[in-house]
Amino acid sequence: MFGTLNNFLSGVARAWAVNDGVNLASFVSLKDKHIMNRNLYVEMPENAVSRILEAPIDEIVCAHIKVLYYLSLEPRDFPLAYRHQSQCVQSVVKMLQQLKEENWCLPIMYTVCLDLRILAQKCEELGSGSKPGEILERAADCLMSCFRVCAADNRSSDSETKRLGMLNLVNQLFKVYFRINKLHLCKPLIRAIDSSAFKDTFPLPEQITYKYFVGRKAMFDSDYKSADDFLSFALKYCPKNFPHNKRLILIYLVPVKMLLGYMPKKYILECYDILQFHELSEALKEGNVRKFDDVIQRHEYFFIKCGIYLLVEKLKFIVYRNLFKRVYLIKQTHQLDLNAFRSALRFVGEKDMTIDETHCIIANLIFEGKIKGYISHSHNKLVVSKQNPFPALNTVS
Repeated sequence: MFGTLNNFLSGVARAWAVNDGVNLASFVSLKDKHIMNRNLYVEMPENAVSRILEAPIDEIVCAHIKVLYYLSLEPRDFPLAYRHQSQCVQSVVKMLQQLKEENWCLPIMYTVCLDLRILAQKCEELGSGSKPGEILERAADCLMSCFRVCAADNRSSDSETKRLGMLNLVNQLFKVYFRINKLHLCKPLIRAIDSSAFKDTFPLPEQITYKYFVGRKAMFDSDYKSADDFLSFALKYCPKNFPHNKRLILIYLVPVKMLLGYMPKKYILECYDILQFHELSEALKEGNVRKFDDVIQRHEYFFIKCGIYLLVEKLKFIVYRNLFKRVYLIKQTHQLDLNAFRSALRFVGEKDMTIDETHCIIANLIFEGKIKGYISHSHNKLVVSKQNPFPALNTVS
């Protein structure tokens, strides 16, 4: 495709002349087949570009060709490729500012921003920055430059506004912020989307990605009901032909559901190869502390790798709650000796459990609303409500 550099540039010029944003995006994409053309590997293409292309597309294409050149070297020079991709994005910002009454150029922005993030990740993997996360953070600054231009476009014509490009950029920024563990930077982006007139009309794939990340953030903020809503939306609308994406969603949705009292079906977990959660749910339903600890220990690497270890650890209080409910059902009284709970804990593996630690566990369960009652310290008893002493977990606020 495009045998010579001049042929390539002529193709760009024709697409630019007719405002063909989709075609132009392919001309500056690092995933398009033109990147295999060795005739485009030019270190200093400025003269050739300036003869055929006009501003502002000339700077964008020039930077793109330089990226191709540095990626063609042996070994590939990812830091320099990243530097010129940053220049490419900065040139796109200029283009967005110049094309004030049009948004046909948004596909170009999507493409160069995606490639910038991917190159930044590669540089991070190679340890090219002076400290971890530095290059991705700089990439996020570039992405924010595009976001500000789009967010500032208050033109009344909805079909031509650049605000339609906001969610795509927000999703790219989420991917950076989650990777460098700076989730607090997501808050203003979430506010911007939630207040947008287009929040329900953005392309569905972008909405799915957005809900996935906002759901994960709500999960880390311990807002499990919101996390359930967002992640459930992402799962519902994620196409069946993307099983990997569905699995990613379920890895976060399943423990959130479990915290809310909904246990997963085994066949779903089998379908997406996450049976670790089935073993957890069995331990939860049985109130079996020993079994729960064993599952956590055996699958520790999986939970840590997925970033849900601390979330899964919180499920232990549900194990305690279900165990204590069994004690209540056996005793059939509303005044329960705390030693009975300590004996139950010791029976299921907590061999060194003291009465003070038992007090602490029960006090936490009462505080979280998982048990309705109070501790009578003078009588060393748990006095539970005569009506629904162990509320359903999905009703606990």
